[in-house]
Amino acid sequence: MAVSYGAKVMIHSCGSSSWVFDEWQKMGVRIVDTLQPEAKDMSPSYIKQRFGNKLCFHGCISTGGPLACGSIDDVDRYSRDTIEIMKTGGGYIFAPTHMLQDNTPVSNVIAAYEACRKYGSYS
Repeated sequence: MAVSYGAKVMIHSCGSSSWVFDEWQKMGVRIVDTLQPEAKDMSPSYIKQRFGNKLCFHGCISTGGPLACGSIDDVDRYSRDTIEIMKTGGGYIFAPTHMLQDNTPVSNVIAAYEACRKYGSYS
């Protein structure tokens, strides 16, 4: 197993997967990708409260929410709020929940990453 060689193991799962996080952790998984906040028990506040000191999370910036159809201010606010919840504890890697869709305004993508630079830091 990769863990026995000191590797950090990351697993990808779409949708609602928090029900299996405890088992993944026992298997050596340390990073969970991708986090779809709209799915059941996958909101940033839920997963950080329940697993925040045990796992690092990758994703959680919804590709179907403000990123796709909001204003730059909406994207900044949404990104800031997500970062504030996710950055404490086990860690967080800022990223969209999935591939950016072709209907996503470039200005919103830039706004999200500017928000990450502005609000993101380890704590």
